[in-house]
Amino acid sequence: MPTRSPARLVVALGVAAVLAVFLLYTAVAGNSTPTLTPSQLTGHAGKLAVVGVVVAPVRGDSHSAGGLRFGLKNIDGKSGIVPVVYHGDSPPPLFTVGRSVVVSGSYAHGRMTGNNILTKCPSKYTATAPKA
Repeated sequence: MPTRSPARLVVALGVAAVLAVFLLYTAVAGNSTPTLTPSQLTGHAGKLAVVGVVVAPVRGDSHSAGGLRFGLKNIDGKSGIVPVVYHGDSPPPLFTVGRSVVVSGSYAHGRMTGNNILTKCPSKYTATAPKA
């Protein structure tokens, strides 16, 4: 009885490995939303998240037709202000001017339309004083 060439097995395993890597990549990275700072928004559009500091004036209501309106600037302060219109649940209790937030939604025509706000607690991101 003639023996079969191992090349067929190697080719089949290679194809299976490529498919497994593709499926893993699309599961992990295929649905990701880019997170940008206000200074990185130039040239971007569509679904994304913006991280920045809330700047005044904060006006409106997230449940009204006009939405809650405010601005975002880079955490380091080195950028212009991106206007945000937020529609959705009431903003988190810690939402206030000067607070670092992440706004998820869509960006178009120089304006962010948000549908989710996540506030960052500054005490978690500050260095603790070294013990003497």
